Amino acid sequence: MADIQDIFKSFSKLNVLIIGDVMIDAYMWGNVNRISPEAPVPIVAVNKKENRLGGAANVALNIQAMGATALLCAVIGDDEGGKTFLDLLKKQKLSAAGIIKSKARVTTVKTRIIGGNHQMLRVDEEIETPVGAADTAALFGFIKKLVADKKVDVIIFEDYDKGCITPEFIKSVVALAKQKNIPTVVDPKKKNFMAYTGVTLFKPNLKELKEGLKIEFDSNNIRELSAVTDKFLKKQNIDSALITLSEKGVYINTKKTKTLIPAHLRDITDVSGAGDTVVSIAALCLAKQLPADTTAKLANLAGGLVCEKVGVVPIDKSELLREALRLKI
Repeated sequence: MADIQDIFKSFSKLNVLIIGDVMIDAYMWGNVNRISPEAPVPIVAVNKKENRLGGAANVALNIQAMGATALLCAVIGDDEGGKTFLDLLKKQKLSAAGIIKSKARVTTVKTRIIGGNHQMLRVDEEIETPVGAADTAALFGFIKKLVADKKVDVIIFEDYDKGCITPEFIKSVVALAKQKNIPTVVDPKKKNFMAYTGVTLFKPNLKELKEGLKIEFDSNNIRELSAVTDKFLKKQNIDSALITLSEKGVYINTKKTKTLIPAHLRDITDVSGAGDTVVSIAALCLAKQLPADTTAKLANLAGGLVCEKVGVVPIDKSELLREALRLKI
């Protein structure tokens, strides 16, 4: 038990570089009391509006919530959404030094309309084409300088397929990380799934794994899941995989460990942002060189806890520690 407490304390000494697609998670909260006379849709009477940091910025919030230092690098639009995003960073005391403003981009905004505790609709404003060469070069230049000037303990690629991360950019950052002996963690999406050759830890969910590999298999059969993952890790020269399996928990596959960690029974309210929390905890554990099963158990526990909250929210460190002690992880 003392070990877990020491681990949580030690997270505060870590610097985590987060690279990827940032966004604003906007919310319109209200009540539903009637159906529209214009169309068979519910009317949400809005009584509250809120903007939150999302995507890679939510990973930064999770890292910060665990006491570590988050170093966020991304490209946003030079627009109203961009101004709102920078204001949110300032409010959360996160550095904007690694944020590149581009006139060619639109800041991604996901607006969720919530009636009661249920999401009724989501409206997305975004550009999904790759970031231009000049902006990519500026972003990599900042990362190169950051890694040279600071002690970076782990790098997270938070890929939402919005264009900030491209295959050539991945190659350059992974080569830089290897040169500096910095572990790399990936939360992938479909477009760049096969581009993350040589990273340390790969964290897809089951849907992303099937889509990325373009195969179907029986995910209830651990032998099949293990065989598919083994083949992928070998082909891509990746050290380990942490696959989230929704209500079934997580599956960890390394050279020494192949284990299914079951999910804990919870009152699931909203799964938004759970993957961000899982990858954040996994990265911190990797930076501390914790055993694979401990990493998987803590990440699994954290992902479940944030699903009890409405909307995208970072993990509560004291709550996670309490649960870890209670469950004797």
